[in-house]
Amino acid sequence: MNKKILVAPDSYKGSLTALQASEAISTGIKRVLPDAEIVSLPMADGGEGTVQSLVDATEGNLHQLEVVGPLGTPVTATYGILGGGKTGVIEMAEASGIGYVNDQTKNPLITTTYGTGQLILACIDQGIEEIILGIGGSATNDGGAGMAQALGYQLLDSDGNEIPYGGGSLNQLASIQMSQAHPALKKVKLIVASDVNNPLCGPDGASNVFGPQKGATKEMIQTLDQNLAHYAEILKKDLGIDVIDTPGAGAAGGLGAGLLAFTQSEMHTGIEIVLEYAKFKEFATGCDLCFTGEGGIDFQTKFGKTPYGVAQAFKSVNPDKKVIAIAGTVGEDIDELYEVGIDAVFSSAPGAAKLEELIENATFNLAQTAENIVRVLV
Repeated sequence: MNKKILVAPDSYKGSLTALQASEAISTGIKRVLPDAEIVSLPMADGGEGTVQSLVDATEGNLHQLEVVGPLGTPVTATYGILGGGKTGVIEMAEASGIGYVNDQTKNPLITTTYGTGQLILACIDQGIEEIILGIGGSATNDGGAGMAQALGYQLLDSDGNEIPYGGGSLNQLASIQMSQAHPALKKVKLIVASDVNNPLCGPDGASNVFGPQKGATKEMIQTLDQNLAHYAEILKKDLGIDVIDTPGAGAAGGLGAGLLAFTQSEMHTGIEIVLEYAKFKEFATGCDLCFTGEGGIDFQTKFGKTPYGVAQAFKSVNPDKKVIAIAGTVGEDIDELYEVGIDAVFSSAPGAAKLEELIENATFNLAQTAENIVRVLV
C-alpha cells in the first residue's frame, strides 16, 4: 500500500519560500518512496510569507500595487487573492514594514500605515468579501491612523485640517469624520493575524514595548504613548469604541486598535488562520506521516509557530501518526516540543559551514535530510 505523506513547512527565512521547502522535502521523500502520494501544503504563521503560502496553498494569484510607504514615499507592495476569488490576503509589512527603513531613517513619530489602508481598498475594489491581514513587522506607531485616512476617514485637527502622518501628530487630532469612509467597510470582514496581546498604552503598550525597535528614544516613547492615549479618547468620543485596554490593540504600533475601531475586524493567531484557509485538516486526514519545519526551531516554537500549529492540527485527525520537523538550525530545549505533537526534530545542516554556504545549498540539504529520515522509517 502506497504511503500518503503530508509536507507542510513554513519558509526558511532568507533561504527558501515555504513552497520551495515543500518541493525540496518532497524530492527527498520520492527518492525513497517513488510511489508515495505527496500532499504539499506550504504554510506560514501570519508573518512574512503568509501571502505567498496561502496563494500557493489555494492556487490563488499575486497582485502588485504602488502605495505610500511608511516614510511617505512610494513603494511597491504585493498582496494576494486566494483561489475562489472571495478572500484577499495582505501582509502589512509589504506596505508599512520595518524593511523600508534603516537606522538613519526609522522614526515612529512620522511613519504611517497609509499604504496598508491602500491595500485594503485594493481588495475591496475587487469585490473581496473578507481579508486576511497579517500585521507583523511594522515600522509604525500611528495607531492605524494612516490606514484610516486611506480608507476615507477624515482625521481632523481643531482647524478642520487633516493631521499629518505619524504617531507624533496624533496629539493634534480633534475629531474624526466618517462621511467619506468607503461604504463597503461595513460589509467586508477582516481576519487579523496577530500573536500580540499588548494593550494600546502603558508599560505593556505599543510604544513602550515595540517603540525602541522602530527607532523610538525614551523621549519619543513618552510622546507616542501619550499621543496614543489621546487618540483612544477621540476614538471613544467620535466612534463610540473603547480600545485603550483591549488585548491586541497595541499590535503593530497600535494598528490593532485602528483595525478594531475603523473596520469589521476579528483577531486570531496567525497559524490558526493559515490552517483554516488552507483547509489543513481536510488534506491531512488519512495521511501516514507529516513533515514540517522552518529556518529555526527551539523551545519557542511551541508558542504558536508553524511547526507547532501543524503538529497540533495533524495529530487532531491522525493521533497515532508521526510528525517530523526539519530546521536549518536547532536551538535549545527542543525536548519540550515532544510533549506538544512533534515526534522528532532534525537539522538540515550537514555539518559546520558558513551561513552563506548553507543558504546556497539549502534545497540540496533539505532534500537529503528528508531522504535520510524516510530511509530510516521504511
